[in-house]
Amino acid sequence: MAGKLKITLKKSTIGAIPKHRATVEALGLKKLNSTVELPDNEAVRGMVWHVKHLVEVEEI
Repeated sequence: MAGKLKITLKKSTIGAIPKHRATVEALGLKKLNSTVELPDNEAVRGMVWHVKHLVEVEEI
């Protein structure tokens, strides 16, 4: 786990619970189809796991 993750917001957070909205925002995703590159570590993977139904993840 030394690379990066490319995370894209694929579904809206309108119907999501507030904790999931906060997690998506903490990942740096603001709008639909926005993409961020974050380090591949346990903290980021844990955040992604909680919102896996809203995002698409690609290892770089």
